[in-house]
Amino acid sequence: MVKVTWTDQALDDLDSICCFIARDSFQYAKLFAIRAFESTGRLEMFPESGRVVPEINCKDIREIILGNYRIIYRILVAEVEIITVHHASKNFQGF
Repeated sequence: MVKVTWTDQALDDLDSICCFIARDSFQYAKLFAIRAFESTGRLEMFPESGRVVPEINCKDIREIILGNYRIIYRILVAEVEIITVHHASKNFQGF
């Protein structure tokens, strides 16, 4: 079992996305945030369950697709670090 942590950048990204969604529906924004944390929670037991990010093609940089968004994370020794959350139409430029 590994520890899942979120970078400040990833938390800021999630907050911005939720604020955008909340302009139309506070309930959907809240639901998106809950689903984001639930989907990353499974990484504690299954850190390699996400797919490898195609732009990087490195087995330690993976992503979970959540609706129209990509939750990109890095697998470390005893930790999974959530790097960023952004719209699926954008390519990941690295970090």
